[in-house]
Amino acid sequence: MMKRKLVNRLYDHEKKSQKRNYHLKLIENLPEPVQRYFRFTLSESQPFVQRVNLEHDGQFKPGVEKGWLAIRGEQHFTTDEPGFVWIGKTRLFTAHDFYIHNSGALKVYLFGLIRIVHERGPHTDQAELLRWLGESVWFPTNLLPSEKLHWTPIDENSARVQFTHNGLDVYYDVFFSETGEIIRLETKRYMSSDKMENWTGRLDNYRSVNGMMIPMKIEAAWQLEEGEHIYARFRVQTINHKFAK
Repeated sequence: MMKRKLVNRLYDHEKKSQKRNYHLKLIENLPEPVQRYFRFTLSESQPFVQRVNLEHDGQFKPGVEKGWLAIRGEQHFTTDEPGFVWIGKTRLFTAHDFYIHNSGALKVYLFGLIRIVHERGPHTDQAELLRWLGESVWFPTNLLPSEKLHWTPIDENSARVQFTHNGLDVYYDVFFSETGEIIRLETKRYMSSDKMENWTGRLDNYRSVNGMMIPMKIEAAWQLEEGEHIYARFRVQTINHKFAK
């Protein structure tokens, strides 16, 4: 019931999309590695994605000193109005992570019943909007330039993507392979309400889905003073895209 309410809320705030298609002229002024990415991931006339839903499995580590847990999850995204809902389940807890109508939150329930975490506030809004932007690699038309999204060059194999929404500015430094894949994302993200840490996402195992090349494996890690803390390794099992009509 709670999952249905969250997903319904996500779609209730969705803006009506107009049909749009990708063309090479949209990327002609972008940094070279970004152009290389779009030539790799999209084909001419690829329609823009409006909604996404996916299922994944993998492993999750709930703390630096904790062990790995098997996890299964599902996720729903909207594009024109930034938003997502993620529901992840392990043998110990269920987590609800979301960004809906300009507000982010994380709730964790022990054994799916007792709420033990409820994070919200400006720091959570920033973290969840970053998650939405980074996971746009699963719907790459979302990374094309727009009034809110801009790319700036760093060097021949990297560039910065910056997204501005509802007074929030978030960014990733994006690293590309020679053949065009995005292989790594780096940013600063709130780990707690008063502390930002360096964050890294790694992408692998690209496959063609609905005309787009997207990664089927993603790994997330905090770069802490004591060393790297990898906390999530997800593998996409199914993914569906809805295109604007």
